[in-house]
Amino acid sequence: MSQPYFLFVTGSFVPPPFYDDLVEKVRAQGHEIKVLHLPTVGSAPGKPGITPAPTMYDDAALVAKEAKALADAGREIILVAHSYGGFPATESIKGLSIEARKKEGKKGGIVRIAYKTALVAKPGRTAGEVLPPPEEGAPRSQTDENGWLEEGLRRHAQFAMHSGVSFTNPLTYPGYKDVPVSYFLCEDDLVVFPEIQREEIEMIEAETGRKVDVTSVKAGHCPHTGVLEKVADWFRHLALL
Repeated sequence: MSQPYFLFVTGSFVPPPFYDDLVEKVRAQGHEIKVLHLPTVGSAPGKPGITPAPTMYDDAALVAKEAKALADAGREIILVAHSYGGFPATESIKGLSIEARKKEGKKGGIVRIAYKTALVAKPGRTAGEVLPPPEEGAPRSQTDENGWLEEGLRRHAQFAMHSGVSFTNPLTYPGYKDVPVSYFLCEDDLVVFPEIQREEIEMIEAETGRKVDVTSVKAGHCPHTGVLEKVADWFRHLALL
């Protein structure tokens, strides 16, 4: 494989600067990487989001557009998805794998999808259904009058609003069937619990008949903020597969 291009699909609530430290590390390794600003990751605190609130399918369309442009330029792409980003990343792969494009006489394409403690499911399920229900008494995310979730604003100053409807949009395409899969499993994740991550890996292996390349670490839901070097090492590993 030629030098891969990393196309990164963010989690909910977080714009690209949230991953700046990781981007710097990956580029220092000599790799190209772009972090996408998803349509569902909205405006800053106190500013109204657009209406209607964007859907998971709007996110997937952006990922597909970016991946197609890279593929048309002959690039081989590793699609990396964090948290909620697992859904639009998976949805976006249709027709963009390197094998699918090769059949059409085209160069370039997605060669692997790498989930970083991400939400993954069979078609028909939603991101909201994969997440565990909140514990009794725990605060729930509040949706404003335009359909934007604001809970993330209270968690981190870098967070933005996120479209609530995106967590209710069912997956329609199992993109993990089209390309090899890697998974960065975070053993201390309190958002996507480790048992959920393992269930996702087992589901992918059962659906594809292929082993998932798994890297397991002691880390929480945003490992690039706690074990940055290990995440950077994972990117190095992905580039060599």
